[in-house]
Amino acid sequence: MAEDDDNDAELTIKALKDNKLADRIDRVEDGEVLLDYLFCRGKYENRTTGIPAVLLLDLKMPKKGGIEALKEIRKDNKFKLLPVVILTSSKEEQDILDTYDLSINAYVVKPVEFDKFIEAIKNIGCFWTVHNQLPPEF
Repeated sequence: MAEDDDNDAELTIKALKDNKLADRIDRVEDGEVLLDYLFCRGKYENRTTGIPAVLLLDLKMPKKGGIEALKEIRKDNKFKLLPVVILTSSKEEQDILDTYDLSINAYVVKPVEFDKFIEAIKNIGCFWTVHNQLPPEF
């Protein structure tokens, strides 16, 4: 998960774990750290390589935003099939178009109400971790 807002990250992680939809959730706070994490560099150079089952990606983050990070991720063939779900507060049409152009799998606008936010996270988690069939190399 790439999310700079501590409250949104905490709620997302809690909803996924409480509903047993994820065994492990790694969180980074910006696009630069996300790239370090995925490409096993910097403080993540000793991370066991592997492709996440799904990437929850916020768009509006410091240092490097989600769209900029996604452009770099999609350039690498290793990550061309990585499922990416945009989880953002942005309803901007250009953000939606730009991210789908970069082969995202879903675009979810974060609900403002607590109960609806939790329900949205449960639905995302249920689909991507229970129902979705990943390619064999994952």
